[in-house]
Formats: sequence, C-alpha cells, structure tokens
Amino acid sequence: MIRASNGAVAVGHPLATVYRVGMSVPELIRIVSRDSPMALAQVERVRAELAVLHPGVRTEVVPVKTTGDKWMGVLSQVEGKGAFTKEVDAALLAGEADLAVHCLKDVPADRPLPAGTTFAAFLKRDDVRDALVHPDGLTLGRLPEGTRIGTSAVRRVAQLAATHPHLECVPFRGNANRRLAKLAAGEADALLLAAAGLERIGRGDVISEVLSPEAMMPSIGAGILALQCREGDTDLIDAVSGLGDPDTHREATAERMFLHVLQGHCNSPIAGYARVEANGELSLRACVFTPDGKIRLNAHEWAGRLDPATLGTSVAVALLRQGAREIIDGIPH
Repeated sequence: MIRASNGAVAVGHPLATVYRVGMSVPELIRIVSRDSPMALAQVERVRAELAVLHPGVRTEVVPVKTTGDKWMGVLSQVEGKGAFTKEVDAALLAGEADLAVHCLKDVPADRPLPAGTTFAAFLKRDDVRDALVHPDGLTLGRLPEGTRIGTSAVRRVAQLAATHPHLECVPFRGNANRRLAKLAAGEADALLLAAAGLERIGRGDVISEVLSPEAMMPSIGAGILALQCREGDTDLIDAVSGLGDPDTHREATAERMFLHVLQGHCNSPIAGYARVEANGELSLRACVFTPDGKIRLNAHEWAGRLDPATLGTSVAVALLRQGAREIIDGIPH
C-alpha cells in the first residue's frame, strides 16, 4: 500500500477505498463463504492475510450452502446467475456475517451488486488458466477420438467443439473434489477444471496439462478472489482494503465492465481476460462464441489512456459491432 506518514493511504491510490486517519479496526470479523472445500480454502487465505495485516483481529467463518452447490442440474434451470452467491449475499445483508469471500467469476456482472454492498478489495490474482486432468497424464492434443471430457461450462464446450470436435463433452457439476471422484468412478475420461482451484485445494498433482489462454480462453474474473462488505461498514472496508492488489483491481474492473455491457446470460459462451504488463500497460482480450464453436468473435484492445472501465466498454462494443448481440440473444436460456 502507498501510505502517508500518518498511516493513511495516499489519495490517488489505484484502490477505490482509502484509509481514514484514526480508523477503528474491528476486533472480530465474521467471514461468510460457500461451504465447499475450495471456498473454505479461499477463506483461509483471506484469514491468513488479515492476520498479517491486522495481527490483533479475530476471524470467524460462517459457511453457507448455496443453490449452485445443492443443485446438480443445469444452472440455467435455477436462474443460473447468482446461484453461487445469493445465499452468501443474504447472510451479509442480514448481519449474520461482516465480510464475504467470492470467486469473482461467480459474481454476476450484468447487474449491480446487491443494494447496500460493495467490493472492498480484489486479492492478488491467481492463475487464470484451465487445466486438463487425465488419469494417464495425457495432454489435450493426445486424447483419442471419443474421449469424454467432463465439464458443464458452456465456454469450455464451445471452444472444444471448435478446436477438438472429435472429443465429447459430458455434463459435470459439483465441487472439484466431487468431480475428481466422478472421474475416478469412470463417469468421464478426463476433466477440465480451473488450475487455480485445483492448486487452492492442494490437488495440483492431478493436472496433466495447463492450457494456455490461446488454447482455452479463460472465464471472466478467473483466478480472482473478491471481498464484499456492507457499504456502511466503513471501518471494515478500510481495514480489508489493504489486502487488495492494484493490478488485479484494474483487471477486474475492465473485465466486469466488459461483461456488464455485453449483457450475456448463463448459456452464452463468453470468455476473456485483462492483463497488466510489467510496464503497467493494461489490455483486454475477449471472445463470444456460438455454443457449437462454429462462430468465434474476437476483440483485443490496449487501454492506453483509457481507464479500465472504459477499456471494458470499448472491447464489448467492438464485439457487439461484430454481431455479439445476435449470437447471445439467439441462444436459448
């Protein structure tokens, strides 16, 4: 963080929240999250980083089971968007918890956050890439015809249909451990999962290949953990904003504005990622696909003098000009 001599964050710092002089750090922070092993591992990262930033603060975990965790069918049948966040948001708004930890890719971007809440920080980004898991360690290019790939992500299905039409995608829901168990039981021959997620639960050992973003364009918000608070809890917002990473903040802002402008739905294959280079330059690369992968619209722009939100808007507009609206609206949902 960039701090003044009095401990306050300097005005103009890339994070939206600044420390107020004389702020009071809460003694106890109740952290709400999904109750999956991966989500709880993410909470432990937040607790560890908070303990370093504010050694005297106590934390308590409030796990909740979300609709997305309980429903193993097609997500669009349970309103899709917000399926992994609705119950977490409700606990925060009801005062049952003070801080929510989300995988940013699970937080809908086509609509505002629930009224009365705000993002306080985006943690330093983890790996954005997807990973292939194959029991015999085969890579994607070596998989034989008819190999069944377990995934329910329309983004992955569309891209595989375009690049590897000889492979078969089979619907796979559930947390990462459950999917690995299904793979072991023979319900699929291989899996596609987020590399960051596997690393978070200590299962990086099962990865056969980490796919480049060129081979499999990531999901919007991939690898980013977001901290959400009630808007009125200014002391808490100030306290946890110190966990935020400025580069990740810029990337998240560009990606979420892109998705907001595009107004996609659960069944629309949309992918992309923003990246801050070593010299500070920000770019955003994004795609819209038809579900069968036969049409792929591409856009890639550098921010230059544009702020991250304007960059996200510009990339979305570039895809809309290519026909993204017609593709998205033409997909049943």
